[in-house]
Amino acid sequence: MSEAQLRQDLVRYARSMYERGYSSGGAGNISLKLPDGNVLATPTNSSFGDLDAEELSKVTTQGELLSGQKASKEVLMHLAMYRQRPQCGAIVHLHSPWLTALSCMPGLNYENALPPVTPYYVMRVGKLPVVPYIRPGSPLIADEVEKLAVNHNSILLANHGPIISGKNIREAVFNAEELEETAKLYFMLKPFGMNILTSENVNELDSLFNMK
Repeated sequence: MSEAQLRQDLVRYARSMYERGYSSGGAGNISLKLPDGNVLATPTNSSFGDLDAEELSKVTTQGELLSGQKASKEVLMHLAMYRQRPQCGAIVHLHSPWLTALSCMPGLNYENALPPVTPYYVMRVGKLPVVPYIRPGSPLIADEVEKLAVNHNSILLANHGPIISGKNIREAVFNAEELEETAKLYFMLKPFGMNILTSENVNELDSLFNMK
């Protein structure tokens, strides 16, 4: 796929997520790998709702700006995930309401913030580890993401929000949507208790689908 088409895809998927309440104002950022090995990302202080395909930030894998506007300060954590996941073609970082609410909850299991509520969560994400709170934009976030990204396609930043990857931008967005819906279901069910998948159920899904 050409760079021009990928630019249009990024703008289209970002606008779709904005219109459905996954991002508000200038919150969140998206990136994808380009055919030339560089990375295309949303600029700093940009909104998912009105991106300009020609003004997107094009950076090297080391974060050097090649063209477009200045990249978001959070592009460093995207680059960290790309380094550890060669199969990764796109990354979505959101401040979506249900996952951000989850990231603020006391007593989180930092190895996996969400139980296996549905098979679709297991198939697309598997486990959701948590990075302890670090101020937004700190290079230390990238260091922590890099450690976890080897084995996980999605990570929750405490008191902040999720960072989610996929083989391409379509898959990254689908993974983000599945994860946000799982968090919503979790909060809906939490007051009543819930039946979750057994370890045998999870192992079966891993062996059959292994989408992570």
